[in-house]
Amino acid sequence: MFLRNGLEPWHLLIVAVVLILLFGSKKLPDTARALGKSLRILKSETKAMREDDKGPAPAAATPQVTPAAAPVQTPAQTAAQTPTDAPAHPAQ
Repeated sequence: MFLRNGLEPWHLLIVAVVLILLFGSKKLPDTARALGKSLRILKSETKAMREDDKGPAPAAATPQVTPAAAPVQTPAQTAAQTPTDAPAHPAQ
């Protein structure tokens, strides 16, 4: 029975007067602006989360990394890197 008629215009008028008395007429626009900014941030973050949940990013969006080729060594460089203590030919 209490909410039979819902909010009537005089209810909203009382709420507005109480807000003006509590916060002052100077702070209400700043508060409303901050609330609107917070809601926009919340909306953009939830949209980003929904896009992340839809699936992985397309393959074209990810950069392709190719491994670097190993430097080519000449036989002289390879012989220079062998230890001098080891015999050139293994004993048979």
